[in-house]
Amino acid sequence: MIQNKKIAFIGAGFMGGALIRGLVRSQTVDPKQITASDPRDQSLSTLAKETGVNIAKDNAKAVADADIVLFAVKPQIMESVAKDIGRKIGKKKLAISIAAGVKTAAIESWLSSGARVVRAMPNMPATVEQSASAICAGANADNVDIMLARQMFDAVGETIEVDEKLMDAVTGLSGSGPAFVFLFLEAMIDAGVSVGLDRASARTLAAQTLYGSAKMAKLSTESPSSLKDRITSPGGTTIAGLAELEDRAFRGAIMGAVARAVRRSKELGE
Repeated sequence: MIQNKKIAFIGAGFMGGALIRGLVRSQTVDPKQITASDPRDQSLSTLAKETGVNIAKDNAKAVADADIVLFAVKPQIMESVAKDIGRKIGKKKLAISIAAGVKTAAIESWLSSGARVVRAMPNMPATVEQSASAICAGANADNVDIMLARQMFDAVGETIEVDEKLMDAVTGLSGSGPAFVFLFLEAMIDAGVSVGLDRASARTLAAQTLYGSAKMAKLSTESPSSLKDRITSPGGTTIAGLAELEDRAFRGAIMGAVARAVRRSKELGE
């Protein structure tokens, strides 16, 4: 269904640009059906050259003929941007927001009465079409609206639908999660260098280890715990390393990082 829709992107920065590129590369939407607006001229011109989408410097012009309006702006400015073009959206256009922490009820109040809103949380791997995205429906969005949103985010990865009360949890886990993974990867690379590998070799081995392990976990019917146990032989190298991680509260640190990110997401929405 989304192939027949015109889409306006309000914001064409990192995540907005990633979603646009994913929609075009996957041939989910013809580039001429997409119009992007952004205050940064360089971002718009680069995006237009790479993808062939339409560009507009004015948000109102961008949404004029759109069926779907996707807000890819920072949470701090979401209210002012939404209010500025709220009357242009009305009830006929589907509004999708990826502003972290901003609830659908707030967005509905900033737009026209009866506005159809879907809230989404993609993550950074959308840039390589491997996003983990979650979506939830506002009070006026129907099943067709959810299906259209899923088609958009499926173009850049994998999408699930959740209750809105869980969106802060999604933000803390998969929204912030790539940064935690990159920190772990950086530590693995540094560890490789510290035991004698050159940095290029350490990066290749660490990145492929992380990628292969994640793919194996996703495709396997076994739990991560079972997969871990298959590598851990009695008195071997792996159990020695795992003991060190447990001594340093690695598991608790990860759980704490996600919990703290969730709390910050809730703060942003207040």
